[in-house]
Amino acid sequence: MNVTIAGALQVGGFALAPLLPGTIQALKARLQGRRGSSPLQPYRELRRLWRKSAVDPEGTTVLYRLAPAVTAACLAVAILLVPVGGQTPQWGVGHDALVLVGVLALARFALALAAWDTGSGFALMGASRDLTFGLFVEGLLLLVVVVAALPLGSTDLRSLSAAGAGLSIWGEPAHWCAALAFALVVVAETGRQPVDNPDTHLELTMIHEGPLLEYAGRDLAYLQWAAAARHWLMLLLGAGLFLPHWGPFWVRLALLSVTLPLFAAALAVNETWQAKMRLIRVPRFLGAGVLVALLGLAGWILGGGS
Repeated sequence: MNVTIAGALQVGGFALAPLLPGTIQALKARLQGRRGSSPLQPYRELRRLWRKSAVDPEGTTVLYRLAPAVTAACLAVAILLVPVGGQTPQWGVGHDALVLVGVLALARFALALAAWDTGSGFALMGASRDLTFGLFVEGLLLLVVVVAALPLGSTDLRSLSAAGAGLSIWGEPAHWCAALAFALVVVAETGRQPVDNPDTHLELTMIHEGPLLEYAGRDLAYLQWAAAARHWLMLLLGAGLFLPHWGPFWVRLALLSVTLPLFAAALAVNETWQAKMRLIRVPRFLGAGVLVALLGLAGWILGGGS
C-alpha cells in the first residue's frame, strides 16, 4: 500500500510541479511589499499556451521540433526516479542517482541543440551560458551524490533516502557539506537568484529563458512545465536526502508536506535578499560548492568513514 501511495504521489507530481514556482513568486511579492500573482498563475499560463498553436522558425529542422517533447520527457522520467517518502514503484527506469544526473543533462543538451538549430543570437547566447554553468552544476551534483553515497556505498536513491533518515546522520560533517553544496545545485538548476533572475526577460542577461525565445504555444508549455518540474524534483530530492524523515511512511509524507513549502519560502527569502550575480562570478559561486563537497569527501576519508 505504501508503494502504491508513493507511486500515486510521484505521478501527482506532474500536476503539482507548477505550484512550487507559483508559490515562490507569490511569497516573494509579499516579502517585497507587492500584491503579486496567485500561486496558481503558472497553471493559467500553461492553459493559455496549450490553446495556441506552435510556431516553427524558417530553416529549423526536426531538432527544433523534438526538443520540447524530449525535454519534458526527460523531466518526467526524472520525477519517476526520485522516491517519495523513501518509497517508489518499479517504473522500469530504476532508482539510480547517476541516471538522474544523466537525464537532466540530456534535457539541457536537447534544448541547447534546438537553440543552435534556430540560429537566433539571443537563443544561442542563453544556451551557451546554460551549458557553461551546467558543466559546473552537473559536476557539483555528481560530487554531492558521491558524498551522500559514502555511508552505504550505493547510489540507489531509495538507499540514500533511508541513510538520510533520522538524526544520527547529522553528526557526520560530510553530510553537512553535501547538504550545503546541494543547496547551491537547487539555486542553479531552478534558475533562481543569484545565478539567474526568473523575473526578467532581458535578452542580454537571461540564461534559462534564452533558449525558449523562439518557442510559442504548446511547445513553450512543455518547456515551462519542464522548468517547473525541476523545482519539484530538486526540492523533493533535497527533502529526501538531506532532511530528517524518521518514522513510518505516513509520518514521512506529513513531514514532506511541510518541508516543500518551507523550501519554497526559503527560495523566496533568498531572492528577496540576494541580487543577481554577474555572469563571470557564477562559476566561482558554483566552484565554492565544489570545494565544500570536496571538503566533505576529504573529511570522510581522513575520518576513516565512521
